Amino acid sequence: MHPFSILTLAIFVAGYITARWDLVTRLYELAIFAVDHGVLTRTLKGFAVLSFAFLLFLVPLERLAAWESTAASLDSPRSKAGGTILGWRNSDLDIFVVSILQDVEPRRVENALRVGTLVRGSPHPLGQLLQLCGHSTIQVLGSLNLDPPEDQFDPSWVSAYTNGTSLFPLFRGPGDRTLAIQVVIFDRPSPARMQYMSLLPMALALGDKILKSDSTLSELGRDGDAETESIRKRKLIDKIGQHTVVKHSPTQKEVFLPTILNQINCSSEMAQLLAKNAPLLRTREKRSLSVGERVVESATTLWDYFFDIAWRFLTTWCYPLLTWSFVIGLVGHRIIAETILRVLEWRLHPDSLALKDVLATAQQVDIRLQQFCYWPIQYVTLRKRKDEWESITDRNPEYIRFYNSLWLVANDVIIGIAIGSYIIDHAEWVAFQINIILSEWTVDGLRDMIVWLTDAPAGFKLNNELAAFLGRLFVWVIDYWKECVGSLRPYLPHVIYFIGFSSFAGATMPISLFSDLLSVLTVHIYCFYTASARIFHWQLTIIVSLFHLFRGKKHNVLRNRIDSCDYDLDQLLLGTILFTLLSFLLPTIIAFYLTFTSARMGIVFLKAILDTLLACLNHFPLFALMLRVKDSRRLPGGICFELLDTPPAMLRSVHPQGFPPCSYVLLK
Repeated sequence: MHPFSILTLAIFVAGYITARWDLVTRLYELAIFAVDHGVLTRTLKGFAVLSFAFLLFLVPLERLAAWESTAASLDSPRSKAGGTILGWRNSDLDIFVVSILQDVEPRRVENALRVGTLVRGSPHPLGQLLQLCGHSTIQVLGSLNLDPPEDQFDPSWVSAYTNGTSLFPLFRGPGDRTLAIQVVIFDRPSPARMQYMSLLPMALALGDKILKSDSTLSELGRDGDAETESIRKRKLIDKIGQHTVVKHSPTQKEVFLPTILNQINCSSEMAQLLAKNAPLLRTREKRSLSVGERVVESATTLWDYFFDIAWRFLTTWCYPLLTWSFVIGLVGHRIIAETILRVLEWRLHPDSLALKDVLATAQQVDIRLQQFCYWPIQYVTLRKRKDEWESITDRNPEYIRFYNSLWLVANDVIIGIAIGSYIIDHAEWVAFQINIILSEWTVDGLRDMIVWLTDAPAGFKLNNELAAFLGRLFVWVIDYWKECVGSLRPYLPHVIYFIGFSSFAGATMPISLFSDLLSVLTVHIYCFYTASARIFHWQLTIIVSLFHLFRGKKHNVLRNRIDSCDYDLDQLLLGTILFTLLSFLLPTIIAFYLTFTSARMGIVFLKAILDTLLACLNHFPLFALMLRVKDSRRLPGGICFELLDTPPAMLRSVHPQGFPPCSYVLLK
């Protein structure tokens, strides 16, 4: 079974057990029974014995197998048979080996490359790979376990030799014998498994969202006035001046490094193509078919005939009908989705909020409809990947985005089914608990707090008249709100049932509905917070202006600065009286403001928790993380070089006679 299917099944089982709590109770009783009767002790003893056997026998075998598989994974030749080294020559002293064709002479390989025999049967245009690798053709670089011809001297010819003592072959390079050779080895990426090497990490963010954010920033910059724009540019210039990093021009090796990585990524498919055509260069024996082989061939031909008839019927009649039905359904779904998206994004005027900006449920529906509309485009993009070489990695991020969204939606539906079944089975109890919580905390508790503020809260002396006025005003609103909520209380179980049935569309739907329900049932707290914040802001602004009056100054609105001003005696007297009154009334306003601000912050905190859950269920990179754990080479994040444990290059005694010093570096 696929690992992702196992994870999905595990999530479904966990959600079902959560919905059926009696199963968990029985398992708990079973665990207590196992502890009382010594089952746990015997299990631990057996685990200890198996662990000891694993450490004693299996771990050494695994280490030996890992050592032997290193050479196989690196395509390192071990036999002493002769062969030809094929690859690309990037410079006079830098070569890249693509494949080694054994039991084939270099001269025959060169003739086959000129004729095109080795690249016969290419599934896609070979020019795509060669252009990506920065070369026009593949070349013969040297020989394996073969001495170069004595009548011809080629200074660029590379000779490699294998022996039984070394894991990697020994090289005899061109030119000077004293020149040290550095061999960079790597585990060849598998394009079929979407493995590749890259200098930069994979970008999983959609490009259109990045462009949209950039355009939004530019529009905000244009809409601002000249003074705001100049301040923003000045801050950016100051921030740039704080950075002292000087960019140096890239060297020739740094410029050519992405091309080398492309050669590494394309080497697997190129080596497979060369290995498939390599038997054409060897001597082939021809013989006639035996009687048994002819009978098998005729039977196979008859079976292929019936299979071809059935396949033609399916492709001629059934497949077009299914295709057109699916396309018509997809077009109808797209029309309905676009209509709903237009309604959710409609604004009364450009500065007003859309429906998806107000309601969390509308925002969740908008996200799901956008995903459903974008999935066919992603699927068509992934289908185009089959029309080109798998080594071209431009569409790999699209693959991860597509399956990440699919797995998120699948997990969302599985978790939603578990939550919905629980809510439907306990709808009356859930409605009763919500009613108690809202009544005690948002109505009765808030009313008691306001009554407490009107009578010297915590020993602080407030203005009795102002506190009584504000208290009666807020209590009257709370009493009216309590009557309104009480009239809607009989319908609360039906609302809970609706939320439970909406869970079958995913766990994000009940979460967003609960968030909107919390906003609706606490709208009176939002109104109290807004009113107290406005009163506090107005009073604080007036007190600051009157304080400037004492200093003989005033605020210049046009220049946005504090200027000097000469006031009359009547103005100073009136300002003093108003400043004194507002200063003594400020503690009462602050007490009510802090109370409603605390209540509002509690509601915002709850909504932030729900929004965080929605963000995790909608945008969590689950598929990318599982790929990182399963096969990290499908999510590259750079390269590193590791020097292998080889003999020192300066010690001539450890190297065979006639071979220059050679060091091996592992690229990973």
